[in-house]
Amino acid sequence: MIGRLLRRGGERRRTVETLHGRINDASRWPALYEGLGVPDTVEGRFECLCLHVILALRRLNRLPEPGPDIAQDLVNSVFLQLDASLRELGVGDMGVPKRMKKLGAAFYGRAAGYDAALDAGDRDALAAALARNVIGREEADAGPLADYVRASADVLGAADLAVFLGAGPLFPDPSPYGSHR
Repeated sequence: MIGRLLRRGGERRRTVETLHGRINDASRWPALYEGLGVPDTVEGRFECLCLHVILALRRLNRLPEPGPDIAQDLVNSVFLQLDASLRELGVGDMGVPKRMKKLGAAFYGRAAGYDAALDAGDRDALAAALARNVIGREEADAGPLADYVRASADVLGAADLAVFLGAGPLFPDPSPYGSHR
């Protein structure tokens, strides 16, 4: 059923748009900003979006087909949104490609770093990467954010393709991980 659903262009596009919307929603939970130290700035929101996209892609790329294809469609959707956002912010046609190249390099660099720390089960390395990239201060205590990211990776990792595409991505509530427990 999923294969038939995702082979069709319009239905597949709607599936990716739904996934993208759920990731956007998860990256905007107030508890991420109020309790886990993510700055409520344009940069902080970009980093939080990237973090959630990376977690979803991590799972999609480990699922059987069409998981990896959906992952690529999701990346395309996210970067089209970023392109449109840059244009809305007034970045001109000449500046958008340069900024998109930088955003792409930053995104894939973060993905590699987060994946390596998650695969190794290294909370300290994950917290250091999150402090540097998401919180924006290397001296910040990103341990609670790292715990949320680990929990998110675990929840997503337990979902099969049907559950993931039907009800997910299933990100846990970040509130219990915050400093205001």
